[in-house]
Amino acid sequence: MNSILLLIILIPIIEIYLLIKIGSQIGAITTILLIFTTAIVGIYYAKYEGINTLKSGFLQLSKNETPAYEVISGAVIAFAALLLIIPGFVTDLIGFLLIFPLTRKIILNEFSKKFKKQENQKNKFIDGEFEDIEDDNDRKV
Repeated sequence: MNSILLLIILIPIIEIYLLIKIGSQIGAITTILLIFTTAIVGIYYAKYEGINTLKSGFLQLSKNETPAYEVISGAVIAFAALLLIIPGFVTDLIGFLLIFPLTRKIILNEFSKKFKKQENQKNKFIDGEFEDIEDDNDRKV
């Protein structure tokens, strides 16, 4: 929970810092146009990738296979589109990394490895045997 709160605080600070630095180098109008351009291009590409993911999901369903990757990929594309709408350079970079199929697959594979490790650590069981011993007091009449 603390890492999420830290991200909520740090991301706007980093975005504002970068907007000021880049704006002072290339100018305010150019910076604003660059932010709008990345948002528009990103949203259209997210739409394109979303449609491709839907087609792939329907193809998986027609083969009677579970489209698990396509469902997760669609959610990641929606999150990437949200990041592209938010003005800023860091969120745009993360959004574009999540939209492109190659980087999205790499990122999802790394996440799945992380969660598999956590799942394996949580599911440590100790096998054993037990014997139920009845006492005279336990019997019900």
